Amino acid sequence: RRGRPRHRPDKLHADKAYDAEPRRHECRARGIVPRIARRGIESSERLGRHRWVVERTHAWFNRFRRLPVRYERRADIYEAFTSLAASLITLNQIRRFC
Repeated sequence: RRGRPRHRPDKLHADKAYDAEPRRHECRARGIVPRIARRGIESSERLGRHRWVVERTHAWFNRFRRLPVRYERRADIYEAFTSLAASLITLNQIRRFC
């Protein structure tokens, strides 16, 4: 097959909002170990170690005003703005480390 080989994650970390047996079953059917905090039993604070990367990235994209509230009706224009935002975020990270 062309392209890079597909890779599934070993574990899925999620908060209490995704605590449902169908979600856990879907993960197990795909060979993924679900790490979902259970309602009323576990604290979701430990998940923060893994989730902060995603939350930080969402915050970076939310700095661009056109992305959090989708003003564009056409998907190709929205995708172009998202690609532009990702390019600018990457450029800022490169400048920071070089």
